[in-house]
Amino acid sequence: MESLSQQKPYVPEPSTGDTPRRNRTARYVLLGFLAFFVLAVVVSGVFVFNLANSFDTKAQKIDQAFPAESLRPTKPTTGAGANTTNILVLGSDSRGATLNTAEQGVASDQRSDTMMLVHIPADHKNVYAMSIMRDTWVTIPGHGDAKINAAMAFGGVPLVVQTLEGMFDTRIDHVMIVDFEGFKSITDAVGGVQVNNPATFQSSFLKGHTFERGVHSLTGEEALAFVRERYAFSDGDYQRVKNQQLFLKAVLAKVLTPSTLANPVTVSNLVGKFSPFVSVDKSLNAGAIAGLALELKDIRSSNIKTFTLPNLGTGTSADGQSIVINDAKTVKEIAEAMKDDQLASYLDVHGLVH
Repeated sequence: MESLSQQKPYVPEPSTGDTPRRNRTARYVLLGFLAFFVLAVVVSGVFVFNLANSFDTKAQKIDQAFPAESLRPTKPTTGAGANTTNILVLGSDSRGATLNTAEQGVASDQRSDTMMLVHIPADHKNVYAMSIMRDTWVTIPGHGDAKINAAMAFGGVPLVVQTLEGMFDTRIDHVMIVDFEGFKSITDAVGGVQVNNPATFQSSFLKGHTFERGVHSLTGEEALAFVRERYAFSDGDYQRVKNQQLFLKAVLAKVLTPSTLANPVTVSNLVGKFSPFVSVDKSLNAGAIAGLALELKDIRSSNIKTFTLPNLGTGTSADGQSIVINDAKTVKEIAEAMKDDQLASYLDVHGLVH
């Protein structure tokens, strides 16, 4: 077991030549979340299936999303957890050859710097999106202890799934990967998104641009800079994750309204905008999407609950890396809550939902 220097102040890692590439993934995951829920709340019937079929046709398929069946936890067929759904949403650096390699289950230079594990309870009344810090120090099968965002580089999408399924001893039903170009499109397609920025900061990505404290209506470019920023904050990635969740809620609040959802043309245009920038596992086809859409047709922005997987603070690994220390006890508790379909109660008791 590697020694750790516990509870050191969080110091963001120095910027390197690949900073833009590494930080792009910090917001791609938001679009994947949107892509799923825009579909999941549209009116029922033929329109839903046609919309899902359009998404299915335009979105790319992940050739190899899951590890070998023998390496995976078993999905319950009876009991409370049998009707829950878990969806892993990841960001991607590009839709180029390296991502294709990662999707085929081969090591590549891709890193999933930001990830969300989306949990849908059996009653389908709320949806829970758990952000996992990119520097969380975990055991990656076959590679020992490392930051969780290295799993993609070590073994592609299947190894990311295997790592998370091993952490939570919980089956992941679907995987979605998103490219940032779609993120910009969906932001501009809804006419900008209004956020209440908690603290003034100078953008590292929009030259000369300052995000003042208070309410802002963001364009696609501004939103991109808002959710990818971490170098301007003393706690780095912690505030970046909070801003991602803040922005996600703002977009959903604008999209998940009766005026938007009741307009087939508007919804079709939104789906058409982001579908080409999304990759999904092969089982997340038109039929599966339409089925989930009908089950979640009453979901609105107030039903989307976000939280960050708790940790034990920051530290340093034996080889000198700045890391986020995994809280194994809490991970186990959350895993049990998901399997027992009691995540809502657990989060309420511990006050984790933002």
